[in-house]
Amino acid sequence: MARMKFVCDAERCIECNSCVTACKNEHEVPWGVNRRRVVTLNDGVPGEKSISVACMHCSDAPCMAVCPVNCFYRTDEGVVLHNKDTCIGCGYCSYACPFGAPQFPSEGNFGVRGKMDKCTFCAGGPEEHGSAAEFEKYGRNRLAEGKLPACAEMCSTKALLAGDGDVVADIFRTRVVHRGKGAEVWGWGTAYGSQQAGQPPADQQQPAKAKP
Repeated sequence: MARMKFVCDAERCIECNSCVTACKNEHEVPWGVNRRRVVTLNDGVPGEKSISVACMHCSDAPCMAVCPVNCFYRTDEGVVLHNKDTCIGCGYCSYACPFGAPQFPSEGNFGVRGKMDKCTFCAGGPEEHGSAAEFEKYGRNRLAEGKLPACAEMCSTKALLAGDGDVVADIFRTRVVHRGKGAEVWGWGTAYGSQQAGQPPADQQQPAKAKP
């Protein structure tokens, strides 16, 4: 059985936020909740990197460990989901998650969190697959339709990868080997494999000196 995972390639992410928009549009995510967001490190300075972040569907999920009502469960594909009918809105999962995946709606009375919401890997929830109740609570179940998460499919640079963890790891490993690392990474060209790894782009190469 495949174990579903996300990987974001920081060398390819261009902070376009198409993954965020695709998620909101696909699942009609309520206002104030972002199941996925793009985080930029060293913004505006050399070494700036962006990465798309959501629930990573951990193999040993801390949210599951701290939930007092056990509303979390893991599917056969390794996707971590939750039952909104069981959730009491205590917020423990939000404090435990290192990725800030659990979200709470901004609407409602002061001091009332409401039902937790998070990325479902487009796998729906405990309701009947494809039902109106499932869509209303958890969004569209694309995995049941044989599709991958909308965020990964809409990524224009294929920075965000989703699917079988072994396959995703092989793709990312091949990219890293091809483009090198550290000082060998020259940016866009090597990230897309359009030039020999370790060589600068054509517009950055020094012109050859004429032989005497």
